[in-house]
Amino acid sequence: MTWQEMVPLLGQATWETVLMVVWSTLFTVLFGLPLGVALVGTSRDGLFPSRAANQLLSLTVNIGRSLPFIILMIAVIPFTRLLVGTTIGLYAAIVPLTIGAVPFFARLVEIALRGVSPDVVQAAHAMGVSRLSIVTKVLLPEARAALVAGVTVTVITLVSYSAMAGVIGAGGLGDLAIRYGYQRFETPLMIATCVVIIILVQLAQTLGDAFADRLAKR
Repeated sequence: MTWQEMVPLLGQATWETVLMVVWSTLFTVLFGLPLGVALVGTSRDGLFPSRAANQLLSLTVNIGRSLPFIILMIAVIPFTRLLVGTTIGLYAAIVPLTIGAVPFFARLVEIALRGVSPDVVQAAHAMGVSRLSIVTKVLLPEARAALVAGVTVTVITLVSYSAMAGVIGAGGLGDLAIRYGYQRFETPLMIATCVVIIILVQLAQTLGDAFADRLAKR
């Protein structure tokens, strides 16, 4: 395969991977952030302690993190078909990507929020600030740099997951590597795919670190 033939394939696959990662990241933050807040809030020293709720949430998150992604993709195939009407392609891959990343990100949110000084929370509580306002105006703003770092780690994890999603025909760089690099023995294309994935990861890490550092200095 010539370079002229590889470039369009790489361009299309890269765009599909970016779309998968962007949409999966958005849904992961949408569901994972409240879950992480709930893990902290329902803990013994949380704003709304509940041992039963905390244990249930923690168990759910641990189960989600325990499943290897390749197994998770297969396990949620019926749910994916129910949700998007198909089990292959770009949009079908977003479902298992999100399900796999939400528990992971929730733990990162929990770690970030636990890093906020208890004195800050106690001071807000002493001033009569409501528990919801403490979460939205104290905990989350104080942990913003750590949260951005957590999103960065999640994005990089999703890039890796999206490559594995190529096994079930999800499209993207993983699918390209399997169809051409593995099944057709196109080694140059396989190497080029790996290089593009490395570039995407480095770009995400660099931008994420820069944004987190900027927030930490405010």
